[in-house]
Amino acid sequence: MGATDEARERLQQMREKAQELTKSAEETKDPKERQRLQEKARKLQSEAEQESSGGDIYPLK
Repeated sequence: MGATDEARERLQQMREKAQELTKSAEETKDPKERQRLQEKARKLQSEAEQESSGGDIYPLK
């Protein structure tokens, strides 16, 4: 498996985990736990988006 395939697989896993966390957040009754899970899902989704766009959070001007 090449580096590109590994990167795609990693991104897919990150997105799937973010979806699982979002679903868990929707199902929990505890507001603090819901907030924690939602924040973790947002962070993971953001990391996946950054990696898929090249991973540079400070693009060249």
